Amino acid sequence: MLEEVIIAGFGGQGILSTGMLLSYAGLAEGFHVAWFPAYGPEMRGGTAYCAVTVSDAPISSPLVAEPTTLIAMNLPSLEKFETTVKSGGIIIYNASLINRPPGRQDVRIIAVKANEVAESIGNIRVAANVMLGAFIEASHAVSLNSALESLSKVLPPHRHNLIPENQNALREGARIAGAADR
Repeated sequence: MLEEVIIAGFGGQGILSTGMLLSYAGLAEGFHVAWFPAYGPEMRGGTAYCAVTVSDAPISSPLVAEPTTLIAMNLPSLEKFETTVKSGGIIIYNASLINRPPGRQDVRIIAVKANEVAESIGNIRVAANVMLGAFIEASHAVSLNSALESLSKVLPPHRHNLIPENQNALREGARIAGAADR
């Protein structure tokens, strides 16, 4: 098994911590994991993305040039990475902020209104984890339970009060992706 994921958006959307959560979930299941963050000059509001590789074999490089999945939180991220996704891969896009579907015909496309879902949960900051839940359901790269349990490792202790909201976000994203398959 090899999943190479790009999670991209703007700074402040939780891109890097969502990638870290996927990484911890992979580690919890005994996989080899690489997490490679990148962001523009401004952390908050600038471009941010991370590459996460989850594999059952050792990983030779943390760089991901052709991801199996793109999780795009905004239009500039979709435009930047859409063409890099491997044929047969997955593009999950935040339909709350992206006003057009990806133009690819050779990948699976899942639209998630992550901002609206996060607002219904009560915290817009969990939108990226809504998207992660959709990815987990669509790819089965890791189990939802591993991600739910890994939240306490990713969030600092003073943010553990946000674990229930993040768990709801992951579950709701998985539900949406599951419904998209029907």
